[in-house]
Amino acid sequence: MDKNFWYLKNCDLFERLSQDQIAQVERNSSVRQFGRGNLVYLPTESSDSVFLLLSGRIKLYHITGEGKQALLALIEPGELFGELAILGGGEREEYAEAMLKSTILRIPGPIIQELMQQHATVSLGVTKLMGLRRQRVEQRLKSLLFRSNRDRLTHLLLELAEKYGRFTPEGVFIDIKLSHQELASIIGSTRETVTVLLGELQDERCIDIQKRHIILRKAQLLANSIDFKLTPALQSRPDQSGEYLLRGAEA
Repeated sequence: MDKNFWYLKNCDLFERLSQDQIAQVERNSSVRQFGRGNLVYLPTESSDSVFLLLSGRIKLYHITGEGKQALLALIEPGELFGELAILGGGEREEYAEAMLKSTILRIPGPIIQELMQQHATVSLGVTKLMGLRRQRVEQRLKSLLFRSNRDRLTHLLLELAEKYGRFTPEGVFIDIKLSHQELASIIGSTRETVTVLLGELQDERCIDIQKRHIILRKAQLLANSIDFKLTPALQSRPDQSGEYLLRGAEA
């Protein structure tokens, strides 16, 4: 096995493939580097391949009629994206852009389709991926359409906490750096509005901001304010001071 393709075995989707199947993917795939801000693909491009992110971070988004970005997903290393090719091609429906310097493995669509026919775990994994991503996109678009700027920002912070959060004595530390402008782009607002709203949440002691990292001090309270159901790992409890710590955080 080519040492440059060790990451295929480390990807949950491919971990049960045989050596021959891994070799087949290797022979037909290619690796490419993208700098920060570079586009991986555009809408209307042919969706003839899927992508596995090896390092960096990718964002998938639409451009609204007002010219603003509407985020669909953040892709982390080990995740597939551009999965429309699995359904038989057609045109891309979104932008894929590198948020950080990124390394990507391009896998032709027919190769994934063949693996899905040969291996039930690959088929199930891809189906779950597509269903979950579709569900998250629908939830995000509903949030953009029917919520206030504050509620949209709160919803985003809780989403980020579910994916990037880790326990600390102060609350849930969101381990991803996003600028005010990037947060604004994700929720379809302006940098100035996001700055004001983050200030309000800090004044209310719902969050702390430390070097562009956000800590949710009152995760449950924020969730209740927008009827957001926290996952069990993010359910919180008040300590003696009245602040909210995540379950499992130090007292």
